[in-house]
Amino acid sequence: MITEALFVLLSVGAGGLAYARHRRGRLYESLEARSQAIRCAVPLDLDPLLQRPVPVFDQRLAHLDDILPVRTLEVLRKQALALAGPERSYIPTHKKGGTVAYESLFETAPAIVALYHSREIQALISRIVGETVKPTPINDQSSLSVLFYEKPGDHIGWHYDHNFYRGRHFTVLLPVINEGRASGGLSHATLKAKIQGVETDVATPPNALIVFEGAKVHHKVTPIVEGERRLVISMTYCTDPRANALQGAVRRIKDVAFFGPRALWT
Repeated sequence: MITEALFVLLSVGAGGLAYARHRRGRLYESLEARSQAIRCAVPLDLDPLLQRPVPVFDQRLAHLDDILPVRTLEVLRKQALALAGPERSYIPTHKKGGTVAYESLFETAPAIVALYHSREIQALISRIVGETVKPTPINDQSSLSVLFYEKPGDHIGWHYDHNFYRGRHFTVLLPVINEGRASGGLSHATLKAKIQGVETDVATPPNALIVFEGAKVHHKVTPIVEGERRLVISMTYCTDPRANALQGAVRRIKDVAFFGPRALWT
């Protein structure tokens, strides 16, 4: 009797899992189609990116200042500020902060989605890293997100951005707000990277673009203090977005820690 009840319970659970995966799959198909429509419909002045000289990438990290025209930056900033109630994540001794995930941006921040999918930003990143890149899959919650450092102690400890794909994987950061009482009126939330074993500060003023191969560059962000704010658009690109079953499973586990249980069904 117990065995029969257990069988029924497991069957119901398996059916629920399959249904949840099916619903999430339909959602991502819809968002994929919308991403292309948004890219065409949302006007952004990105032509200057096509002519922008690029720095060397021999240390797997590059930094560019004043990357976007002022009006374009302002559109992105307003949409980032309008995002209500970012999800908070707290991993003891490692991370504390707010995040708005990819799928949430379609309704509230279409300009940010358009930037991520634009041919201009992809062409720029490709020139910087020396290989053709494309967006990571839409079911990867970290493909595109907005990071909020705005409560005292928000930070992330030393880590690598693990690569869950067959090709090389790159992290691209675009700060849209960084204000506080540190040097230059910036916040105390400082991006640090280890370059050839040496800890280095990487400037993240508004409208900078930071590109790095996160699986190879050890990095962290120091804690922000009371009354400061740092909002960053985080984008990931790769040279081959295919993944095997193990890579997909590990990616989902990581996403659950940052974005909650819904990532299990991706």
